[in-house]
Amino acid sequence: MSVIIYHNPKCGTSRNTLEMIRQAGEEPEVIEYLRTPPTRERLVELIAAMGVPVREVLRQKGTPYDELDLGDDKWSDEELVDFMMEHPILINRPIVVTPKGVALCRPSERVLDLLPDGAVASFTKEDGEVVGSGRTA
Repeated sequence: MSVIIYHNPKCGTSRNTLEMIRQAGEEPEVIEYLRTPPTRERLVELIAAMGVPVREVLRQKGTPYDELDLGDDKWSDEELVDFMMEHPILINRPIVVTPKGVALCRPSERVLDLLPDGAVASFTKEDGEVVGSGRTA
């Protein structure tokens, strides 16, 4: 199975997601999107594949979101994507791509829907929460 993760190693959710992918026996292509941001075209493709509004992919915490007044409805989707290209930290993470689909894996256990059924029997997240097979234990 081909797996890509748009990853931030400083993010616990992203680290948990990466470890669940690895526990499922997959070694994903890891793209540290702050170092190597996706192209504008690729970001638009990812958002479309997730089937979510552009605003759902915007990260607020720890970003220039408030400073840029991105909560204002005046910004079009095109403009919001432009902001994400200018400030990649605005791209929420982790985004995971597998043959089963594309998803923003927040919470991290959302990745289980993108992996083979039963591939992760049980996983203990960094905060001690146990998850597995799409169910919280």
